[in-house]
Amino acid sequence: MNYSTLQNKNNRLILKLSLAVCLLISGFGFAQESAKAGQLTFETEEIDYGTIAQHADGERTFKFTNTGEAPIVISNVKTSCGCTVPEYSRTPILPGETSEITVKYATNRLGVFKKTITVMSNADQPTKVLKIKGEVLKSDTEG
Repeated sequence: MNYSTLQNKNNRLILKLSLAVCLLISGFGFAQESAKAGQLTFETEEIDYGTIAQHADGERTFKFTNTGEAPIVISNVKTSCGCTVPEYSRTPILPGETSEITVKYATNRLGVFKKTITVMSNADQPTKVLKIKGEVLKSDTEG
């Protein structure tokens, strides 16, 4: 092998190694960026209605703060049955901002209830399960 051929091989090897190092360094940069995420911090993850009268106000609110480093977008909120209806903001919740998820339980149903509300978002914990419970008693004003 002559000197020129050996020099070309060395140049190609140096070029490949340089490219690999650049890709590795840029990969670390993207990994650090994606590590920044929003974090849903709820005041409470379970609401106990206690004992309530039939047809009473079944609306309750889960308040939360984005304690993370990136905006949070709630993509969906599902409940364990059609007797619980959620309402939530579709706008991004910026770091440090507070928001809420309101749920309305159908208090026309008598008896003990335990329901879950599943919050799906781009937060560090993409699925968060909230709970409501209580007991609906027949109203004294009913005839």
